[in-house]
Amino acid sequence: MQKAVQSLFKIMPFLFGIGFIAPLIAQTMAYWGWAPPFGLSAIGFGLLIGGPWGLYATIKGRWL
Repeated sequence: MQKAVQSLFKIMPFLFGIGFIAPLIAQTMAYWGWAPPFGLSAIGFGLLIGGPWGLYATIKGRWL
């Protein structure tokens, strides 16, 4: 059980990026009435930003 939790916490920044940041970007765009570029859906654009950002945080160990 401990190993499972440890492996989950190793990828937690990535999960945070796709599970929190992406929907937050989509909801913010919907609230302000902004259209996503390139014909994407709002959540698709959020995942395009949140996914790589979370992956970067997972690999580098920091968000910035």
